[in-house]
Amino acid sequence: MSDLEHLIEEALRPIGSGPPPPSRDLFARVLDSVADDRARRRRARRTVALWVAAVALVATLVLTLTPQSNGDLLMPWWILELATNLVLVATAVWLGPFIKRFGRAYAADVFHDNPMTGKSYIVLTDIVYYLIFTAYICFTVTFAPTPEWDNDISALVTPQQLQSEVFRIGGILLVIGILHGLNIVLMPVLGRLFSLNRRVTNTHGTAPGPPA
Repeated sequence: MSDLEHLIEEALRPIGSGPPPPSRDLFARVLDSVADDRARRRRARRTVALWVAAVALVATLVLTLTPQSNGDLLMPWWILELATNLVLVATAVWLGPFIKRFGRAYAADVFHDNPMTGKSYIVLTDIVYYLIFTAYICFTVTFAPTPEWDNDISALVTPQQLQSEVFRIGGILLVIGILHGLNIVLMPVLGRLFSLNRRVTNTHGTAPGPPA
């Protein structure tokens, strides 16, 4: 056995003849973990219940307030347009904090050498996220029926309009998914660069200047 291996073995060997005693607050931490898990489950059930209630309420309002003829719904085109915009806004309001909640630990691990940089990075990505959502809604909102919907005369919802609105929702989800995937891939690279820059700065006292 080399000297290095011997030193490592001595450093990792527990002190005393028996294993180290358990932490005094171990039981309290276990109880806190169980309580946190129960709280997360309650929040998840509450969120699902709210979404189900919202969907049921919207469906009830649509079936109640929309005119009918021989059992067919005669929905004006602007109702579906407004509902789509509300779905996009609700998706932005819900999806942003959802991604941030699960990405905070990931960012903290990536920027462990630069905690303030990690916090600033999360704030900046939130701003970009909401700007993208706002721009997408502004670019795709419709204020009058389009010829592709084939409802210039009737001004009612057609399958073409329904397909267009579903395409809008799928489009923003695809855009956010791609950008979020790129963010997951690029964040470790940025964290590594910031960490190296910080180490160089701490080693030399000042940041390296441009080459002469």
